[in-house]
Amino acid sequence: MYWRRSRSFNDYQTRLIEVMKVKKIYTSFEEAVSHVKDGMTIMVGGFGIVGIPENLIKALSKTGVKDLTVISNNCGIDGWGLGLLLENKQIKHMIASYVGENKEFERQLLNKEIEVTLVPQGTLAEKIRAGGAGIPAFYTPAGVGTPIAEGKETRVFNGKEYLLEESYVADVSLIRAWKADTHGNLIFRKTARNFNPIMAAAGKYTIAEVEHIVEAGELDPDEIHTPGIYVQALIQGDQEKRIERLTLRSS
Repeated sequence: MYWRRSRSFNDYQTRLIEVMKVKKIYTSFEEAVSHVKDGMTIMVGGFGIVGIPENLIKALSKTGVKDLTVISNNCGIDGWGLGLLLENKQIKHMIASYVGENKEFERQLLNKEIEVTLVPQGTLAEKIRAGGAGIPAFYTPAGVGTPIAEGKETRVFNGKEYLLEESYVADVSLIRAWKADTHGNLIFRKTARNFNPIMAAAGKYTIAEVEHIVEAGELDPDEIHTPGIYVQALIQGDQEKRIERLTLRSS
């Protein structure tokens, strides 16, 4: 019994040390995205073009990697964000909540050049969150009685019908945060948080593009949104932070 307890404690210590290790910090975006290979499933943080890991996406667009399944709230805009991967025909299957204002995305969808799965936004968020939590599936009322329900298991709870939805996990998650410490703990800033925290948890290998990296211990623990256990690598970079739609008042 003593040996079993000792081994369990040693395993715990080993795991704790692994979690506390300084994360891989890349200095090259090209090297960072080298983890993405043909045919992989990747998650990309952001909502519209807010909170997207724009430099990681740009680097990925130059790699020639193809046949990707991309999970993101939407597919960027023409010429920016995931729109760059669309133009290069690097995306085979896009899983998103809406088409948005990306004309190239619309064109490829209508011409059947890309496989598209549209998921209600709340369901998409929960499928990602559940994947990160190790939950394989869950029931939701969203989509009952619509084409979304076709081919899916349903059950009635308390007189209401629900769909069984399977969760999502990714080979690689590309996310964006405001600040990180060297142990991978992350702080997001305002609306740029969006899908990034849950995608960090749902990725088997998560790379966070951040604006600032500080030493471990410099972040207030109460301000950390994503613990470093969910992050495998960091890279620091400046973002353009483009505006998706600029509306000007006529004088």
